[in-house]
Amino acid sequence: MHQPARWGLGAAGAGIAVILGLELSSLDEMNPIRRTISEHGLGPGGWIFGFAVGLLAAGSVGIGVSLARRKLAGVLGTVALMGWSVGLFMTAWFEKHDWSVGPSVSGSIHRVGSFLAFLCLPLAVVLITGPWRRVRSRATLVAFGLGVCSVLWVAGIATMVFIGTRSGLPWYRVMPLGLVERGLAVTEVAALLALGVWAATPGNPSLKPGLRAGGTAGSAANLTPPHV
Repeated sequence: MHQPARWGLGAAGAGIAVILGLELSSLDEMNPIRRTISEHGLGPGGWIFGFAVGLLAAGSVGIGVSLARRKLAGVLGTVALMGWSVGLFMTAWFEKHDWSVGPSVSGSIHRVGSFLAFLCLPLAVVLITGPWRRVRSRATLVAFGLGVCSVLWVAGIATMVFIGTRSGLPWYRVMPLGLVERGLAVTEVAALLALGVWAATPGNPSLKPGLRAGGTAGSAANLTPPHV
């Protein structure tokens, strides 16, 4: 296994496990349908959530490094994946804010980081895995499918925001925000892990002498498609 990808999967998996633990332990206190995941960052134990998100961000960087080093990801895909990581670091460092008491710099940065992360990951997955679909790797096909699903989630959220703007309702009241955010987060994290498995798998096409696009199906493992 490629070392940065292996470390990345370990760090991301640890972060996900901690967040899942927080979710399960707070079911009696927090409504997951309306309350967002970031609310775990509020209160004296908020550092645990921030640390978990930081692990997920660091793991994503490791996966991105492996993909770039093995020439499995082009420049745009790598930049988008790093944008996801930067957004996660921003949400980990700057805690969620209660907007009912007025605006705050920390809350605004947290919100920007969340938007950046949720928008960049689907773009990264589609850009990175799209050219490799012809190789028929299970991990790339799964990642690409989840990336497309993430794009659909984002498009649905944007539609709800538009409807809220037209009707004069706050965008976060047009939909069950907590449930929608969790659905998007699960889809995106699953896509990230699929990328990590692909990056960590030995014998990927980029490690073999490449054939020009148009090779036969039997030599699909040797294809090296152009990067976006």
